[in-house]
Amino acid sequence: MTRILHRQIHTDMPVAAGGEGVYLIDTDGKRYLDASGGAAVSCLGHGDKDVIEAIKAQLDTMAFAHTGFFTSEPSETLADLLIEAAPDGIGAVYFVSGGSEAIEAALKMARQYFVEIGELKRSKFIARHQSYHGNTLGALSVGGNVARREPFKELLMDVAHIAPCYPYRDRRDDESEEEYGLRVANELETEIQRLGAENVCAFVAETVGGATAGVLPPVTGYLKRIRDICNAHGILLILDEVMCGMGRTGHTFACAEDGVVPDLIAVAKGLGAGYQPIGATLVHERIFNAFKDGSGFFQHGHTYMGHPAACAGALAVQTKIKENGLLSQVRERGEQLVEKLHERFGNHPHIGDIRGRGLFRAIEIVADRTTKEPFDPGLKIFAKIKANAMKEGLVCYPGGGTADGARGDHVLLAPPFIISPDELDELVEKLGNAVDAALREAGV
Repeated sequence: MTRILHRQIHTDMPVAAGGEGVYLIDTDGKRYLDASGGAAVSCLGHGDKDVIEAIKAQLDTMAFAHTGFFTSEPSETLADLLIEAAPDGIGAVYFVSGGSEAIEAALKMARQYFVEIGELKRSKFIARHQSYHGNTLGALSVGGNVARREPFKELLMDVAHIAPCYPYRDRRDDESEEEYGLRVANELETEIQRLGAENVCAFVAETVGGATAGVLPPVTGYLKRIRDICNAHGILLILDEVMCGMGRTGHTFACAEDGVVPDLIAVAKGLGAGYQPIGATLVHERIFNAFKDGSGFFQHGHTYMGHPAACAGALAVQTKIKENGLLSQVRERGEQLVEKLHERFGNHPHIGDIRGRGLFRAIEIVADRTTKEPFDPGLKIFAKIKANAMKEGLVCYPGGGTADGARGDHVLLAPPFIISPDELDELVEKLGNAVDAALREAGV
């Protein structure tokens, strides 16, 4: 009888006992291909000796020093490495312990920035439906995941939400992808006018949508139009790259592919690859300078921020990605993966869309490919896929409520950057078996 309050109380889970490359191994010796990196976390796979040794070496030197009193060499070096790779104008890093904390910090930074420059009325945030930004109350407020918000909605901030960039479902037949992108981006302009620009603090968006709707890359021109709208009204742009950043799409920062420089970027997951809990909020120079030249501090903090062992681990992870040329490998393996997904699912009667960037991909499951009608939510197709995938020895990341918060199913894939072509074949074969078994169980 476990004494742990697990996420799903009535589920008996295997006990993970080891990891080797792209595989996790349970106490019975069964091997699971980690096709989602947990939740897009394990970008270097499991058991990387170089990262483990870096963490051990830091622990041998010093485990912890509170950032209210000291900085540390690994945190300073990691910050330099991140700023070197960041979009032009990003000038400072604020380390935290995970993605929700990174978003929470970004929200507070945005508000304090306007306090520092004397625009005190700016307190409203705008975000998107079908988004996910974390589980702390601020992050949950800006998020658009209906199921996760519902039990706590009375506790949440009043945040305005506009449409996601979701061309598979929302693009009209009479418009190009670029025209569609401009149309949905212009919803931000409309919402700013409704709220009054003088009251709006920031727009928050995942650069590439993650867990809620299943990997939604922005169409060409969408984020540039969003950036222009924010600039026109003096509003900050916060990009959430907790899941899609740190190389997952083939670029250290996913927004590089869109040619956009945000004001704040939240990262986590792939930053430390799961070897230690770590996240970060990257800050534009003009925000940092407003703090530096104003009050001289950021009114926020956590005990374990900038933890030396976590920073040492993340530094080893990011150094290895850079020195081993893994970003180009992500792009190459991503193209191989999507090709294999199309071979297996391209003519499947219940796979409506295959989408993504790099090694960040998803398939959307539908009852009817022609109408894009989702399955009845009561069938819980996504849960059946997860269960059957585990039987197959595959860890993937299915989700429900894909289409509108209540209906729809998808499977998110985010395998380690080190995955081989043969392991991609194994991934797709096991996923195909799991999808077909789930549909049979549902009577389809």
